[in-house]
Amino acid sequence: MLEVRFHGRGGQGSVTAAEVLAIAAFKDGKYSQAFPIFGVERRGAPVQAFCRIDEKPIKQRCQVYEPDLVVVQDATLMSDVDVTAGLKEGGILLINSAKSPEEFGINSNTTVKTIDATRLALETLGRPIVNTVMLGALAKLGIVSLNSIVEAVGEKFGCKLAEKNILAVKKAFEELPI
Repeated sequence: MLEVRFHGRGGQGSVTAAEVLAIAAFKDGKYSQAFPIFGVERRGAPVQAFCRIDEKPIKQRCQVYEPDLVVVQDATLMSDVDVTAGLKEGGILLINSAKSPEEFGINSNTTVKTIDATRLALETLGRPIVNTVMLGALAKLGIVSLNSIVEAVGEKFGCKLAEKNILAVKKAFEELPI
C-alpha cells in the first residue's frame, strides 16, 4: 500500500489534492481513500491530508503515521512542523520550492524533489493555490497516471477552472526533474 501525507496551510487545497489523487488512483484501477485531519483551522493554519492507494481493498481507517511520500505545499511549514516525521526509509519528500533539493539539507535515506509550484500556479491560475501543480508532479513521479489526474481534475472543477488547473498539472509534469 502507498501512503501519502500532504502538508499545507488552510486554503491551499491540501484536502482537495488528496481527494483528487484518490480519484485518479481509482481511475487507474486501484483502491484508494482520502481524508483530512484538522481542528479548528482557519485560512493559513497548518493542515494535513492523507491518501492511501493499493491494489486490493483498503481496510485501514486511521491517520497515516508512516507515509511513503510526503507532499509539502508550503515550504515555510518546514520550520514549524516536522514534515519528515514517520517518513519511511527510502521515501520521497516533494516540496513546493524554488530551492534545489540539496538546499534543504535533509540528511537521510530520503529522495527530495522540489518544484516551484507557486510560480507555476501564478502563471496558470493567477493565484498561489498549488494543489493541482503538486498533483502534476505526483503524476511525473509515477504515483498515478497523467491521464487519470487530468480526468480527475476535469471532474472536480468547473469548466474554465478545470481548463486552467489541467494546464497547471501538465506544466508541473513537464517541469519536475526526475
